[in-house]
Amino acid sequence: MNRIFTLLILNFFVFSVYSQIPAGYYDDAEGLTGDDLRSALHDIIDNHTSKSYTYLWTAFQTTDVIGSNQVYDMYSIRADGSSDYEFYYTEDQCGNVSSNEGYCYNREHSFPKSWFDDASPMYTDLFHIYPTDGQVNGRRSNYPYGEVSNPTWTSTNGSKRGSCSYPGYTGTVFEPIDEYKGDFARSYFYMLTRYMDLIDGWNSDMLSDDNFSIWAKNMLLEWDEQDPVSQKEIDRNNAIYDIQHNRNPFIDHPEWGVAVWDPSSANITEKYNSKIKIWYSDKTINWKLAKKTTGVLDIYNVLGQKIKTISINSYESKANLNLEKGIYIADFNLEYRSVLRFIVE
Repeated sequence: MNRIFTLLILNFFVFSVYSQIPAGYYDDAEGLTGDDLRSALHDIIDNHTSKSYTYLWTAFQTTDVIGSNQVYDMYSIRADGSSDYEFYYTEDQCGNVSSNEGYCYNREHSFPKSWFDDASPMYTDLFHIYPTDGQVNGRRSNYPYGEVSNPTWTSTNGSKRGSCSYPGYTGTVFEPIDEYKGDFARSYFYMLTRYMDLIDGWNSDMLSDDNFSIWAKNMLLEWDEQDPVSQKEIDRNNAIYDIQHNRNPFIDHPEWGVAVWDPSSANITEKYNSKIKIWYSDKTINWKLAKKTTGVLDIYNVLGQKIKTISINSYESKANLNLEKGIYIADFNLEYRSVLRFIVE
């Protein structure tokens, strides 16, 4: 196997082991890229179970907790896990902006609620709302995320506010520390997918029509790559699924951020191809091709060993695999190429 495909397999296996994706959850998105993938994911995660704003206090106790009841605050906890202060659930919560950092935590809309006029269900969607220090939350205000070279203010964990130094934008922005930039990028990918039919009416310099502004897209894709999905995000994704009954696809499939917003990237050609629709269901691997072509389907196990090869010479078909429980990769080697990660339970 070539290097890109080997890395792809390892990436799939790592996230399959630690995530709890329901069987078949993403079947309708497999093999797609660009707007087609974004639209398919929208349909999968749409119409989640919306909770009240008050309930968020309770939800945080399972979605953003460290150890015994301590708040996981990405605006105060450093990359090494240290912080100048600690918050504990219930006793340290507050509804308004506090005057001093370290006084209390509140509910931060990482995707500012003013951008969508405080409308529901965005207003209480946990995938972009985090418990954060009330003072830092207030300093961030509703400014876009960005990168800052000369901050006018810096929090105790290194989060910054100031003029944007990222190419394409010069307004005031808020920059989280590197450890959490990927978390926020994938929150934004979720928002522009879950609410793709509403975004055209929202107001932010990070948005353009029904999508990202060019500078925001480029920056968030860089953040997504530089700060890979962590166990914290995986655990949070699973906890929110138990509450809202939908998931963040860009945590379950970290490669989908690029697949949606930069499908021409060289790496994507090794991962997905819109000419192939492939899915696994009821012990069978299924495929539907854009045209009749010939080639082979190789099946790899968790160790990267090829365990089965199937000849393909039909436009649409399926094959019974009779595999033991485990995680597998299906690699379609045709005149165009696509791969699928699937789990046999």
